[in-house]
Amino acid sequence: MTKATLWMVDADAVADADLQRWRGWLSADEMARHQRFVRAQRQRQFIVGRVLLRMMLARLLGVTPQEIRLDEQVGKAPRLAAPVMKTVAPGFSISHSGRWVACAVSAQTTLGLDIEMKDAARDLNALAAQAFDSGEMLRWERLQGLPDDERVEGFYRLWSEKEAYFKLGAAAGGHSVVLAHPELSVVLCSEQQLNKAPPIELVTLE
Repeated sequence: MTKATLWMVDADAVADADLQRWRGWLSADEMARHQRFVRAQRQRQFIVGRVLLRMMLARLLGVTPQEIRLDEQVGKAPRLAAPVMKTVAPGFSISHSGRWVACAVSAQTTLGLDIEMKDAARDLNALAAQAFDSGEMLRWERLQGLPDDERVEGFYRLWSEKEAYFKLGAAAGGHSVVLAHPELSVVLCSEQQLNKAPPIELVTLE
């Protein structure tokens, strides 16, 4: 059975004291990347994402979060360095948008996750022209006659699907599922087809 778990955290609700404490969980490479972020919100998102990932992997692998070691990779998701896996390493993906940080993990398949705040005030046509390929532009053009809310929903679904497949890796092929959320567009891609779409579990970090 191929399954995945998806947790989501309201990063703005995390106490500053907890963020400071969790900095001690990060590797030197992770701390160096964290310090390169200029915006405080992005620094917060980074720490929350790495803590959330460690908590999920710890639960999956039967270790403590502090035993999880992640190695940074330029332009890629981090690599699980410890514990050393004797079998296939678990798949995981982190995404953030606004105050939300999400992470998906699976013991059976690689994953690509993207979440995006649905903002109708943005110039969606300009964003589409900048980011979409010809096939995606055709799909976007077909949405133009829909009511505004459906058009916005459709745009962000296309955007999130593109980003999630990019994180999964073009060579992997894959399958995608769209998960309902009132504020966010959420798309999870997997190399192996999931038996069912995972629920979005809103959690607090403790």
